[in-house]
Amino acid sequence: MAGMLLLTACGTYIWADTRLSREVDLDRIADRPTKGRGTNYLIVGSDSRSGLTDRAKQELHTGGSADAGRRTDSMILLHTGAHGTTMMSLPRDSWVTIPPYIRPDTGKHYRASKNKLNAAFSFGGPDLLVRTIEHNTGLRIDHYTEIGFAGFVGIVDAVGGVRMCVDRNIKDEKSGLDLKAGCHTLDGRKALAFVRQRHQEARGDLGRSRNQQKFLSALADKTATPDTFLDPSKVYPTMRAGLDTLIVDKDTDLRTLSALFEAMKGVTAGNGKRLNVPVSSLGFHTSKGSAVQWNLPQARKLFGELRDDRPVTVGNGG
Repeated sequence: MAGMLLLTACGTYIWADTRLSREVDLDRIADRPTKGRGTNYLIVGSDSRSGLTDRAKQELHTGGSADAGRRTDSMILLHTGAHGTTMMSLPRDSWVTIPPYIRPDTGKHYRASKNKLNAAFSFGGPDLLVRTIEHNTGLRIDHYTEIGFAGFVGIVDAVGGVRMCVDRNIKDEKSGLDLKAGCHTLDGRKALAFVRQRHQEARGDLGRSRNQQKFLSALADKTATPDTFLDPSKVYPTMRAGLDTLIVDKDTDLRTLSALFEAMKGVTAGNGKRLNVPVSSLGFHTSKGSAVQWNLPQARKLFGELRDDRPVTVGNGG
């Protein structure tokens, strides 16, 4: 029995490792910060509709077409080190400096300019997003992980849903979310609506970021339980659902992803912090519309603590 379990586990590992889409090469990115202490993961939720049928897009309130490209719907920088885990959300409307770049679709050169953070992904994909985050934080990204709508929904459904508690009624027409105050087991459709909705949050994108962190930690905790991890009827569908739309860097393997999940699970257990990058304004007027302005003194202090792997003393800014 033990031998069969070992062979099954090895077979699953080899199968899953070959399914990883290693599209991002962090080593080819220029002008990067020096590596600090600890490990930094960039977790990106994209609005890629790849793998969704027309009916699924309608039910999930995603809009758009499968070939409409992909944009960043959420960005979380997760740091692990000697003092536990820190999950820091970077609002997609953050007003940052995008470094010089070349548009991959046109080959045209662009100078450094100010813009919203999610514009970096639209202009230059994962490479430019990583460069922009590194340029504005001084933190070197060690690993990149991106998942689209279909993969997110599939993972949640494969593990049997994730339990979430809300302290008020939430009804959002844009995302399709309709929850009463209390605790619920969210299936994939409701979970996607929960992490996407922001119009019913008092602090807009910051409120949505907190929901995303809370949900991802709970999902990691659910996925790592023996009931899921040791049950072939759950572990295979879970891995298949995630791998179908998962994009990682070339140095990421299943052990790296396991370490990432364990770190997120540790936050749920109290071994870490969930916070947003400190902000000074949620409605900062710019040439690109309303944006989120960072509180630079507090943000730089936080980035320094993460870079040196010191205890985080900066609170949840904004």
